[in-house]
Amino acid sequence: MVRIVRRVTLWWWRRSRAIQPTRDGWWCVFAAVGLGVAGVNTGNNLAYLLCATLLALIIVSGLLSDVTIRGLQVTVTLPPAFHAGQPALVLVAIANRKRRLCSYSLVIEAMDRPRPDRSAGRRKLEYWLGELGLRDRRAGAAPRRLAYLARLSPGAERLISWEVAMPARGRRRLPRIRAATRFPFGLFVKTGPPLLYDETVLVYPALHRVRARPAEEGSGEAAVRRRGRGHELHNLRAYRPGDEPHLIHWRTSARSGTLTIRELEEDTSEDARIVIVGSGARDPVRLERGLSRAASLAVDLLRRGAAVELVGAAGGVALDRGPAQERRILTALALYAPAAGPAAARPAAPGGGARLREHRIDLDA
Repeated sequence: MVRIVRRVTLWWWRRSRAIQPTRDGWWCVFAAVGLGVAGVNTGNNLAYLLCATLLALIIVSGLLSDVTIRGLQVTVTLPPAFHAGQPALVLVAIANRKRRLCSYSLVIEAMDRPRPDRSAGRRKLEYWLGELGLRDRRAGAAPRRLAYLARLSPGAERLISWEVAMPARGRRRLPRIRAATRFPFGLFVKTGPPLLYDETVLVYPALHRVRARPAEEGSGEAAVRRRGRGHELHNLRAYRPGDEPHLIHWRTSARSGTLTIRELEEDTSEDARIVIVGSGARDPVRLERGLSRAASLAVDLLRRGAAVELVGAAGGVALDRGPAQERRILTALALYAPAAGPAAARPAAPGGGARLREHRIDLDA
């Protein structure tokens, strides 16, 4: 019995929220009620006829709008990545799967606009709906118009661009998409069920422009060439007492008749290790700022061709380079939670004597 009552309540709630009279619709309803009352009181056949005409108009409007809403299907094409607080372009394909009937005057809406604070009565209603296992589909967000389609033929498909800005990192649900219509007479707004329902995406931390520090300005392809103990040739000069014999350039020495030494360039490798220090549990704002800095730095280095590894509280990602490494690091930062556990152990340095430039990011500072 409880199950039957719950199903009937759910059906009534969905139907009552699917149809809303417009201003003209309210006038039509009031006029029909007024003419019906006048016909009952006076026995005037003309009043009965006008009341029946208005009621028939309302019924026909509901049937035609219901036919217009049915048979719609949505397919979304997601962008390569979502970043917190930054708009991303989602492509939405609206298709009419009906065989013979067209859909008219469609308004495609996204439920991604925050609603103002709800009144005490609204909160009480939401509480009782929750007790019944129901949810107000309009309680979370207000609709925003994406596109208007005057006519969608049977089997036709339209492409719509949708700019979405996810507020925070982590696994998030895309806002729902629905179709609404005032067809045919504009008396009622008929809203269909959500066309896009609970689509989950992974949102990466926000990216910002990285400014080179003074200690880093000498690295990279545009770096100033300095003498050092690298592998590339910097200059040739005359031999001095105390120079290492293996640096003698024998071919030039034989040609000139004097010992000539090779000067090598300083190793300017940009390979880096990003170390996450602290947990960020005390201050969520500092936590998000630190993760955003780490993500921005990792993306900047990887897109310049460097190899990057991530160690510390956000987990361990081994040294690598390329787009796949960028996705691995951004995923680790996006899914980091302060209460997930102790900081990950620092991995061993790569073999071959490679030196990594270390960047420390404190989530608590």
